Amino acid sequence: MNRPIRTPRALVDAGLAGPERLGELEAVAARYAIAISPAMAALIDRSDPDDPIARQFVPDVAELTVTPEERKDPIGDLTHSPVEGIVHRYPDRVLLKAVHVCPVYCRFCFRREMVGPQGPGTLTPEALDKALNYIGEHPEIWEVILTGGDPLVMSPRRLGEIMERLATIEHVKIVRFHTRVPVVEPERIDGDLIGALRASGKATYLAVHANHPRELTPAARAACTRLADAGIVLLGQSVLLRGVNDDPETLAALLRAMVETRIKPYYLHHPDLAPGTSHFRLGIDEGQKLVAGLRGRISGLCQPTYILDIPGGHGKAPIGANAIAPRGDGCFTVTDFRGVEHVYPPT
Repeated sequence: MNRPIRTPRALVDAGLAGPERLGELEAVAARYAIAISPAMAALIDRSDPDDPIARQFVPDVAELTVTPEERKDPIGDLTHSPVEGIVHRYPDRVLLKAVHVCPVYCRFCFRREMVGPQGPGTLTPEALDKALNYIGEHPEIWEVILTGGDPLVMSPRRLGEIMERLATIEHVKIVRFHTRVPVVEPERIDGDLIGALRASGKATYLAVHANHPRELTPAARAACTRLADAGIVLLGQSVLLRGVNDDPETLAALLRAMVETRIKPYYLHHPDLAPGTSHFRLGIDEGQKLVAGLRGRISGLCQPTYILDIPGGHGKAPIGANAIAPRGDGCFTVTDFRGVEHVYPPT
C-alpha cells in the first residue's frame, strides 16, 4: 500500500475491517476523520482482532457512545485562545496551532472535534500573522509549541517561514514541535524538513508521539536518528491506553525503545475526556500502579511523568503515586520499588 487509508471502503479493501462493518464504519466516519498512513497500515496484524496498532487507528463503533463526563474541548483550549491559532494557558509558553490536519487520526484524540477535514484547516496567512504578532507583543512568552493538527504535515517552505518569523522575536528562546510524523510517515523526515525546523538563536525540541513499541520501526528509528544527528532534542509523549500499552511489559518495552532511539520519555498522558473514547480509558489507580511498577524495573532514563490534563483548561498535574507519606510522628514512610516500606527520620 502506498496511499493513506481515508474511507470506510478503503479500510474494507485493505483487509482492516470486514464488509459487514461497513455501515458502522460509515457512521463513525460521518463524525470523526479517518486516516491511516501506509507505514501504520503495514504494521497492523490482520489476524489479531486485538492488534494494538489497529486499535489506535481503525474506527470502532464504540466511538459513537458518548458518556456524560466527556467534552468536545476536554482540556479547555478555547478558554485560553486570545487569537485564532494561539492557546496561552501558561505564562511563559503558548501553543501555535498553524494547521488542523494530521497524517493519521488517532481514535482517542483529545482534539478530535477540531482536527480533520471537518476542522478549521490551516491558518490563513492573515490569521497566522496575527498569531505571530501576539507572540511578539508578549515578552513573557519564552517557548512556542507548534501543535495542531500535526505541524510536520506543512511543507518545509511554510515551516521555514514560521521559524524565520520566530527567529526575529528576541524573547522566544525555545521552539517545540509535537508530532507523530517520524513514526507514521518517517520518509518525510529529510534534509529539507530538518533544516526548516531550526532557527538562529532558538533551541529546537521535538516531541515524538508513540504508544506501542512496534511503532518504532527501523524506518522510524532512522528518521529520529536524522533529527538527533542534526542537533534537535527529542522528547517522547505517549498516552496510556487500554488495550494498547496498559501492561507493564509493553509499557517498559515502549519506553526503552524510545531511549534506544535517543528519545527521552517526557509525558505519559492519562487519556482525556474526549467524546467517544471511554473504551480507551483506564482508572487513575490502574495507571498509578503501572507507573509505580516501572520504578526500579527500568532505568531512570526511561521514566516519564504520568500526567493528567485537568478538564476545563486548568492545566496539567502529575498524578503518579507518591512513594513517601508522613507518619504523624515527624517521620516518613518511604516505599521502595519492591513495595517494601521504610522509615525516614525528620529532617
